[in-house]
Parts: sequence; structure tokens; C-alpha cells
Amino acid sequence: QVQLVESGGGLVQTGGSLRLSCVASGSIFSITTMGWYRQAPGKQRELVASITSAGRTMYADSVKGQFTISRDNAKNTVYLQMNSLKPEDTAVYYCNAQIRTSAASYWTAYWGQGTQVTVSS
Repeated sequence: QVQLVESGGGLVQTGGSLRLSCVASGSIFSITTMGWYRQAPGKQRELVASITSAGRTMYADSVKGQFTISRDNAKNTVYLQMNSLKPEDTAVYYCNAQIRTSAASYWTAYWGQGTQVTVSS
């Protein structure tokens, strides 16, 4: 069993900051890419940022220079620092991780339950 648990969401005013955290736990042999997705009401889920185990990052154009993704491999944790938040950043944010539960298993995508981020104008 593998679990991803997000925290750090909430209500913030325009221009404010939030830091999301996601901890992976359970039967984990190895984690490769970890990432954050978001889904706004009536819209499809979209990739916000990702980071490899080596620390290589990728960002959606809409958040470049505004969000920073990082991870602590020893803690199986990924973070998303969100600055200068805007109402259009309002969404449920989901953590994703590609995990192997043993040396013989395939990589499997796991998801967290989501954390709500609401930016008021």
C-alpha cells in the first residue's frame, strides 16, 4: 500500500503565498518523478510542475517564475512554493508520484487526495 498525503492548502488573498507539501508513505522501493497537478471547476486536470529524483524540474508556462517545486528524497516529500497567487490559481491541487513498490515491480502512478487552494480577489 502506498499513500500520498498533501497538506498546506487554504484560502489566501491575491498576491499571497502558500506552500504545499506531499508525503509518500507505505511500501516504497523507489520514487522517480514527483509532480503537482491542479484542477479548477469545469476544467481538466493540468500539470503544474514536476521534478525528477535528480532534481530536474519542469513548469507549466502559466506558473513559471511564480511557483517553485522541490523535493526531499530522504523524506519522500515534494513541495510546491506558490507566490504571487492570483484568483486563476484557485483549484484543487493534486500530488502525483511514480513509484515502484519492489525491485521487480513496474512504475505506477499514485495520486494524493487533493488539497484546495482558493485565492480571493
